[in-house]
Amino acid sequence: MTSIENAIVLVTGANGGLGREFVRQALERGAAKVYATARTPQSWDDDRVVPLALDITDPASVSAAAADADDVTVLINNAGAASGASLLGDELEAARELFETNFWGQLRVTNAFAPVLANNGGGAQVNVLSVLSWLGIADAYSATKAALWSATNSQRLAFSGQGTQVLGLHLGYTDTPMTKDVTAEKNDPADVVRAAYDGLEAGAHEVLADDVSRQVKAGLAAPVEALYPQLAH
Repeated sequence: MTSIENAIVLVTGANGGLGREFVRQALERGAAKVYATARTPQSWDDDRVVPLALDITDPASVSAAAADADDVTVLINNAGAASGASLLGDELEAARELFETNFWGQLRVTNAFAPVLANNGGGAQVNVLSVLSWLGIADAYSATKAALWSATNSQRLAFSGQGTQVLGLHLGYTDTPMTKDVTAEKNDPADVVRAAYDGLEAGAHEVLADDVSRQVKAGLAAPVEALYPQLAH
């Protein structure tokens, strides 16, 4: 289990809807310092927040951030992208670009900060995943999240020896700028982040932040038609 009180937290994608909430609630829970990272960092009204430039698709930017933030004890891998990219067809460049952010970029950050966490006592890492990690209805986006879920499981095993808690956070549609065009019911970002930090402090390896994530995860044990009823016909 990992306490946020007095922790040194780094949040990727801190300018986004979930990112800002991860920063806010870390401060609320007593974090000593929060690195709020983004390609173009914004200013914050709390002296404990350190804006830090980070482009997770740029190896030099990731290395520089890991060198600057060498006191981090909790890493929040929140940065990500969404698009209509498809795996189906001859043109795969858009899908490759999506993987560069949602998969390779995440791995790049994790691998840069794993030694930092180890040097600071182990700490914790949160990977923001999705219910679409288990549901292939969003084409390339689903594939990026499925790949990151698999990587999260590998990281959890690999980093246990250095004492790092690795938590996978799964959630459905959440009210952020990324989902502004979605008309379905959405989670409150505050509820999602609260569940993530509660899980971290309870020692959890995985947090299912809403009913849809819990239902889909349970459905993985059923025949594939249970998740994809259109196949039954």
